[in-house]
Amino acid sequence: MFVRIFKEESELEVWKQRDDGRFYHFKTYPICNWSGTLGPKLKQGDRQAPEGFYTVSKDQMNPNSQFYLAFNVGFPNAYDRVNGRTGSALMVHGKCKSAGCYAMTDALIEEIYALARESFDAGHPSFDVHAYPFRMTEANMARHRSSKWYDFWQIMKAGYDTFETTHVPPPITVCARQYQVNAKPVRTVANSVDPASNCPPLERPIVEPFIPRGDQQVAQSKLVAPGPKRRTAIASEATTSPQSSSSGGMYGLLKGMMAPSRPQGFAFGSQ
Repeated sequence: MFVRIFKEESELEVWKQRDDGRFYHFKTYPICNWSGTLGPKLKQGDRQAPEGFYTVSKDQMNPNSQFYLAFNVGFPNAYDRVNGRTGSALMVHGKCKSAGCYAMTDALIEEIYALARESFDAGHPSFDVHAYPFRMTEANMARHRSSKWYDFWQIMKAGYDTFETTHVPPPITVCARQYQVNAKPVRTVANSVDPASNCPPLERPIVEPFIPRGDQQVAQSKLVAPGPKRRTAIASEATTSPQSSSSGGMYGLLKGMMAPSRPQGFAFGSQ
């Protein structure tokens, strides 16, 4: 399992690995709410949802969350700590309230939580979560060129581009106070990497670009109802769109949206 989060689009993607080692898109879920603005989390209490490269292990799963079900994304990671960033309990969880977390509905977190649980039950020790400010296309990067976070986002984009090309989450190393994307320490120094010190010798795995064969296609789906932040942006776009009207266009789409129904067959966690 591999998860990508996109703030601006208010979307969370789940990808699942197949026997060829590549990850295939399974489903895109609307994020019901996230707090703060575009940009990484810096300190406890800033109400920012984190951005970065994170790892979730089994002990970060919480079936008894006050927000129904949750998993901790792993903030602060080594990069956050070495750069003095503080905060704790940054989650992907249910309900639709956020103070630095990514809030799904209860129905959606049930499905995502179950997928993660199945991955752990199958023997995988962890899964990666890459949290981005937006889909890191060239057009979006150009649109945000004036942001103070542009240099940080350039590093994030390297991770985004690598996965887009290979469908394999790249290894991430933290040294010299920076993310080193698609890089891992050579075996002889793997256990002695200091995030604050100069980088040790690194190796960069070479993965061939992903080219799906006909028998490797996989069903994909996207739940299209956006969360409040994206809904506000769409509504703003609709007021200036010549195709918008009270009976159709974006306004009609928004007016007709309903919360997803609660799936049946799950019996873990508590309200």
